[in-house]
Amino acid sequence: MISSFSKYFLLTLMVTQLMGQSNTPTRFALKTVIQDTFLTEGLSSNIVAEIRTLGDSLTWLGTGQGLALHDGHRIFAYQTSADSLKDGQFTKLVPQGGIPAIAVMGDTMAVAYSGDNGNIQVGYGVTLTYDAQDTSGITWTYLKQPVDNVADTLKPFGEGYYRQLPVTVPEANVTYDADLSGDFLWTASWAGGLRRYHLTKRAWENVPMPMDGQDSLSLCEGFDETTSDGKSVLPGYYLNPRDPGDGGNHNHKAFSVIAYGDTVWVGTANGVNKGIMIFEVNEVSPGIFEILNCIEWEHYSYPDDGLAGNFVVGLAKQLWNGQITIWAASLYADKPGESRGLSYTRDDGVTWNTTLLNERVYNVTTKDSLVFASTSSGLWKSYDGENWAKYSAAIDTAFLAHQQILTDLVYTSSLDERDTIPKLWIGTSDGVALSSDIHGASWSIFQTEYDTTEVYAYPNPFSPLSHNQLNGDGYVRFHTGEVYNTEIILDIFNFAMEKVYSENFNLNKFRGAVKWNGRGQTGALVSNGVYFARINFAYSANNSPKDFWTKIIVVK
Repeated sequence: MISSFSKYFLLTLMVTQLMGQSNTPTRFALKTVIQDTFLTEGLSSNIVAEIRTLGDSLTWLGTGQGLALHDGHRIFAYQTSADSLKDGQFTKLVPQGGIPAIAVMGDTMAVAYSGDNGNIQVGYGVTLTYDAQDTSGITWTYLKQPVDNVADTLKPFGEGYYRQLPVTVPEANVTYDADLSGDFLWTASWAGGLRRYHLTKRAWENVPMPMDGQDSLSLCEGFDETTSDGKSVLPGYYLNPRDPGDGGNHNHKAFSVIAYGDTVWVGTANGVNKGIMIFEVNEVSPGIFEILNCIEWEHYSYPDDGLAGNFVVGLAKQLWNGQITIWAASLYADKPGESRGLSYTRDDGVTWNTTLLNERVYNVTTKDSLVFASTSSGLWKSYDGENWAKYSAAIDTAFLAHQQILTDLVYTSSLDERDTIPKLWIGTSDGVALSSDIHGASWSIFQTEYDTTEVYAYPNPFSPLSHNQLNGDGYVRFHTGEVYNTEIILDIFNFAMEKVYSENFNLNKFRGAVKWNGRGQTGALVSNGVYFARINFAYSANNSPKDFWTKIIVVK
């Protein structure tokens, strides 16, 4: 069985205060009443897996603990509703939960929410707004996670009906990706499959895709079976997202989706599907019209079509010199020989190629000839899709900033072209960063903080084998608040008060976080146990440097 990939992990709740950014648009300004009522300044989670720009200056962030936005100056976390929301309810607050997907089209925006019940991921529904730049407070429409009724075994689509296994619960029914195009919000919800919501009719419908053994599926013809009550049914077809050993189809587990014009691409646990939407009105006789409204599907998978791997967790469309390239972030599914990496087609799916093999890719962002791949080893950039260069981890190089992204992992990226010089956003497991250009020369970093004035270590307990993995080491970060001298002295002692590590940070030269990799002076990892950190610095302009102490629990 393929385990569903979760974009989010549990993280300690933190609050951060962020400084305004220079050279950013100032045309949007949040009113004080909105800040006080619906927003809290700062991030509530360092995990940022979705970034969407909207309007002149807004940047929306999907975090592990809810929705956030950057208004061109600061970051705010959206406040959540403590009460359960009803389907179709208007609300100024949003549901609790992590944000696996954000979709934007003009001023229309959809946000998906998820959590878990202790054992499995659960879909918490979607909020939808048609005025995402409303400075008086956005009004959201809450849509509960779409499910089927038990009796929904025969459903209409296209030119007839199809049979399905009803998905009646939100468990494993999580909207991991979404896209807005034309009249529809498209959602990819794993066990919930591919669905679309009609923005005008305000109704959901399931969208059947090819079964695992099908390389195509027509929903425009072939409904040759007739039921006792006269319904035309697609023979031999059954929509079932269970595993193949249980009678289901991996290709009905939808995980990623993009839509544009008459085309929709869907990534599943069994490859990529391209759908062409057909809408025709034909006069079959004087005054009599026939409406054809359906989808023609093509299904591509490993090994027959050349994808790297069949579990497709991200999709992107690139338009350059009149040519469309579709990028697919591919993982192993269940066939021998699959690999991780990027799959891409430049001829509408006729042929597929691979690149960045053996890289765990989360998302792809494109602009003209540029392709950005967000991976577990960092952010990669290419101008041709074949030759790649990796960015260094983001560091704020401003004097006395001592901020740094302490992870190789990049979940997502977004190119911000709303200023004269394009900027680059990245979302990671250790915060979000904004570069002043697309080259990553100068970063501004936004992260959570417990208390802006306290000295503390986090994460704590700390595992150098799993926390903040960067260039082969794991790190614990020390928060100091404002520093008013140019040297920080860090000493680490074991429980017997024997010094095991010491480092002087010369802030005239050093840039980055004040941190420790869990190693002693010999370079070996220290033993599990309680350690004490002594940090010496000046906390105000009127005071000499002094010692501050904090405790660290090391658990490998």
